[in-house]
Amino acid sequence: MGSISMNTSRREVLAATVAGGAALLVSSALAEADPAGGGSSVIRPFHVNVAEADLADLRRRLKATRWPERETVNDTTQGVRLATIQALARYWTDEHDWRKIEARLNGLPQFITQIDGLDIHFIHVRSKHANALPIIVTHGWPGSVIEQLKIVGPLTDPTAHGGSPADAFDVVIPSLPGHGFSGKPTATGWDPIRIARAWSVLMTRLGYTRYLAQGGDWGNAVTEQMALQTPPGLIAIHTNMPATLPDDVSKALADGGGAPAGLSADERYAWDQLDSFWKHGLGYSQEMGNKPQTLYALADSPLGLAAWMLDHDARSYDLIARVFDGKTEGLTKQDIVDNIALYWLTNTGVSSARLYWESKLPFFAPKGVALPTAVSAFPDEIYTAPRSWTENAYPKLIYYNRLSKGGHFAAWEQPAAFTDELRAAFRPLRSA
Repeated sequence: MGSISMNTSRREVLAATVAGGAALLVSSALAEADPAGGGSSVIRPFHVNVAEADLADLRRRLKATRWPERETVNDTTQGVRLATIQALARYWTDEHDWRKIEARLNGLPQFITQIDGLDIHFIHVRSKHANALPIIVTHGWPGSVIEQLKIVGPLTDPTAHGGSPADAFDVVIPSLPGHGFSGKPTATGWDPIRIARAWSVLMTRLGYTRYLAQGGDWGNAVTEQMALQTPPGLIAIHTNMPATLPDDVSKALADGGGAPAGLSADERYAWDQLDSFWKHGLGYSQEMGNKPQTLYALADSPLGLAAWMLDHDARSYDLIARVFDGKTEGLTKQDIVDNIALYWLTNTGVSSARLYWESKLPFFAPKGVALPTAVSAFPDEIYTAPRSWTENAYPKLIYYNRLSKGGHFAAWEQPAAFTDELRAAFRPLRSA
């Protein structure tokens, strides 16, 4: 990528911060400490400028891909199908334009600040409406800040997107450590608990004394840890991938046996999703949780990285395969490749995988969150949390809705529905 300019004066930095501008060129030196701040609370404007040489190298690698033979089955039981990844390769090589997503990112106020010795990248958009509720929204894997771009406008400018001024949010979207434009940890310890503490520091540093948190996937793990740490300003959370599994369900899944007796229809639907995931979908998580450093191919082959990211969960993969087969879905080819390209150009395939190694939390087990919690259950998530499990997991459940469409990347795939969920979930807190 390009180079970092350090010629901006402190006055210019502060002015740019207030105005929401972006003045610095960023590079692979993202993890370097701020020379002026030395790890202080300085917030530096951030601007993406990928070097043309890096894009040329990417195209060269795409064209030089050595393909394996076609799978020997007519379904996805052996993994990402050759036809799907070759269609993605053709699009990425011949049609994808990185500069479009680069311009879209640079159209938003982006910043870097150092927290606990690590550079943290974040998007920060303040609403023009008075009394907007601040919310920090955290992505997961294999997501990025690109996953939330479609909800920024509707949340911060509701009157332009079918809402009222009373629905307004200030939006903060950080990149997880080791992901995207944030720094890559050079020592162990950056698990969801530590990230949650960093996010609380970030919101305080931005001047917020009353705010919300939202997340799915790793974003949910971080958000729940924030709630458990009860920082003074956090008043409630929302999750689209809640941790609700009862003990008997978790034990039955681990044992590989049948479903517990007495499940309702919604509980049985969730069980069937989980049973399939436990038996056929955990491979990526197990490898990254055990030996993330082994995944050198993610740093060497853009299509190796792409296939690894596509094979996250069955329903997301099916949607993506339909997109590259010419179908119209909630995601486009541009959306999908934008996100993969971000991982490639920042070389964060391996550094992002380490979060699975770092975390020792039981991913789907209730954590005892006592803060007010809102839950949106999407039908094509890894599992669709039933109301019964959700009420037991979150004793202060303030909102629950089971939607008719949407999956793991809900904000990215169904931004209008996701926006409506956040508006409805937190509306009662605005007058509190």
